Amino acid sequence: MKHLSILLAFFGLMALVLSSCQRDENFTIDSSARLSFSTDTLMFDTVFTTLGSATRIMKVYNRNEDPIKIGEISIKGTSAGKFRINVDGIAAESFENVEIGAQDSIYIFAEVTIDPDQPLTASPFVINDEILFSTNGNEQEVVLEAWGQNANYIPSTSGAGGVSLLSCSQGDIVWNDPKPYVIYGVLVVDSCSLILPAGTNVYIHGGLARGVDDQNQTFFYNDGILVFLENGRLVTQGTLEEPVIIQGDRLEESFDDIQGQWAGIRFSEGSIGNLINHTVIKNSIIGIRADSASNLIMTNSQIFNTSSSGLLGVHSLMRIQNCLFHSNGGNCVQLEYGGRYDFDYCTLASYGVDAAALKISNALCLDLLCSEFRFNPLKASFKNSLIFGSREDEIDLFNRLEDTSSDVFDYSFTDCIVRVKDLPTEESYLDFFDRCNPCINGIPQDSLFVDSSEDDYHLDTLSIAEMQASPLPDLFFDLDGVMRDPVNPDIGCYEYIIQ
Repeated sequence: MKHLSILLAFFGLMALVLSSCQRDENFTIDSSARLSFSTDTLMFDTVFTTLGSATRIMKVYNRNEDPIKIGEISIKGTSAGKFRINVDGIAAESFENVEIGAQDSIYIFAEVTIDPDQPLTASPFVINDEILFSTNGNEQEVVLEAWGQNANYIPSTSGAGGVSLLSCSQGDIVWNDPKPYVIYGVLVVDSCSLILPAGTNVYIHGGLARGVDDQNQTFFYNDGILVFLENGRLVTQGTLEEPVIIQGDRLEESFDDIQGQWAGIRFSEGSIGNLINHTVIKNSIIGIRADSASNLIMTNSQIFNTSSSGLLGVHSLMRIQNCLFHSNGGNCVQLEYGGRYDFDYCTLASYGVDAAALKISNALCLDLLCSEFRFNPLKASFKNSLIFGSREDEIDLFNRLEDTSSDVFDYSFTDCIVRVKDLPTEESYLDFFDRCNPCINGIPQDSLFVDSSEDDYHLDTLSIAEMQASPLPDLFFDLDGVMRDPVNPDIGCYEYIIQ
């Protein structure tokens, strides 16, 4: 009897062990059973001055009542040569069928190796990738983010999605370090002149950022923006040989023509004294926005590859000379809510875009139908400028008032090339060619640019812009530094050079 009790106890214990093993192998196949992570981003915030590595650790949790099997863990993108992962002490490029017990967790170690001496195309300022977890048909990611170059990170490498203030009590801050400047988040300049000497490179890290409002509601906004408040201003001192460059921080060749990588530059109400010379602004959402009562003088500069308008003026004061606007997803130049604007020797080229190259309005619409609006008088002058593209009407005029007197909606084009068809037939703009005089109304068959499909807006050999402008005081050189003809210069930002 005693032996029988021992035997029953043994078989009972074995049944318990087998039952336990069976439960451990009963992995959930429910696609709603998701993993949890100790972080959503593994950030390598070391700025490497030489070839170096850094390691970060995270935990992956299975908070379900059953064990779970991760079908695959791998690095998602093309940065696997820089990022490496180790799962619970085992290093590999990818992992399959990784098990986590019920209410248990595993460790993942991620490592990055950076060589800041490599070219930016191989080791850009920011290296992003993701660790991909595939489980029961669903995918989850943890972001990998590292910094790959020596630079001045403003305010720091952890500033993405935040707001920082640059102030100097009405003084100057000069970014004259030979290393480039990389801006994270929203940089607000107040009581300060930010001066960018010749050759300065500014790279802005953009993307979608998440915020929380006063009602604890989550909202999303476009990150990567330079904002100048009433007492802040921007002065760029680029030269022909050493222009100032302001662009997104993705410098791989595949990102050269990608629009909307960062939000843009904004001069808030009352920001005055902004001077931009020999500067290239590209790959943003809006190139420059100048708000009410702000002013801007921009010379010998370019704004291109924006996903919205290149230059946006909202009841502001601008003087723009020898500038090129092209490859803008919206208007090349958009002038709203009135203001005073003078454009000399500028080229506005808009191809393959539904928006007109130039929009001019004296109203700020408060609803979609503009039944409610605010008004400011407008005065806009274009001289020796070229406004052309693939639309039949590359100029969009919007006078919201019935009053057509000159002090309400005053615009003029002198010695310009334009492309319009229906605009001069609209009742409000029957006098367009009285205000556009002398002007050439071009057609697609006209010879104009070297190759607009390649964004080469120099003048073609037989360009209709040659020798059609009138000399303007103090504007003796074009965007390339070529001397203009003193008697019969060419229309647009470039003077034709006889080969």
